[in-house]
Amino acid sequence: MKKKVTKIGVLTSGGDAPGMNAGIRAVVRTGLYNGLEVFGIVRGYTGMVEDDIYKMESRSVANIIQRGGTILKTSRCKEFFTPEGRKKAYDNLTKHGINGLVIIGGDGSFRGAQTFSNEYDIPCVGLPGTIDKDIAGTDFTIGFDTAVNTAVEAIDKIRDTADAHDRLFIIEVMGRDAGYIALHSGIATGAENVLIPERKTDIEEIIKQLAEKERRHKLVNLIVVAEGDEFGGADEIAKIIKARLPAQDVRVCILGHIQRGGSPTCFDRLIASRMGYSAVECLMEGKFNVFVGMVNNRMHYTPLNEAVKKKQRISEEWMKIVKILAS
Repeated sequence: MKKKVTKIGVLTSGGDAPGMNAGIRAVVRTGLYNGLEVFGIVRGYTGMVEDDIYKMESRSVANIIQRGGTILKTSRCKEFFTPEGRKKAYDNLTKHGINGLVIIGGDGSFRGAQTFSNEYDIPCVGLPGTIDKDIAGTDFTIGFDTAVNTAVEAIDKIRDTADAHDRLFIIEVMGRDAGYIALHSGIATGAENVLIPERKTDIEEIIKQLAEKERRHKLVNLIVVAEGDEFGGADEIAKIIKARLPAQDVRVCILGHIQRGGSPTCFDRLIASRMGYSAVECLMEGKFNVFVGMVNNRMHYTPLNEAVKKKQRISEEWMKIVKILAS
């Protein structure tokens, strides 16, 4: 991997996240500014395997920074995770002369990049694009800020109707393996309880709290639950509460994929732009097989093989804040 990178491919992989387009734009324009050729790879690793690859110019990324989703599309490609699939991908990249890759995605995407780079002489640089913020080595991931703000806006509206009817609302947000969206949106909206995969849910304590609030005639309550909670999400929690506290007027709201869509916030556009610029700089400087993150507002580079082994951890202090502020 000592050779000079002259042609780079950029792809988005896994779940889409607001701000991916800003990252693509930054990679393309930084590459072109430095005299590199840049190729878009459509539908992530699927496009590599099927040779769905095209050359990009500056105008290819005009008027996209404000758009959600990804102009390059995305997918999850099972074939790429076979030796035969990766050989096809390598042959297609070689045909176009591509000798460097920028991968915008989550830990699964990074795992694929690490495996591919170990097998073939193609340096890779990752950008953390996931609304879940579940990658260790960066304070923020592309799309997280937008997703949280979308959840907060929705939960604020739900609180209005909860207050009008004296209801308990259980709101499910995304987060199959990570509870950051639930944690941040729950604190920001004054939720009485926040349930996340990283912490064991004490259902008896929740029932006790709700019974006490019922006795005090505090009938407006919000519970924010990540979809990956051990009880299986909002519907299962609601069944338990209804059975134990039949007087409670319980409603469930599952926010779902609205958290992935929409125009990215200013913050997501900025970090995606900085990360995309830095990814091209890495390839030019020979800093290969890392992902570009941000720690304390500075660019931070984590080896891909470390990124796929570690998860971002939620501190005990955050959970203490939830408990104190909801009391």
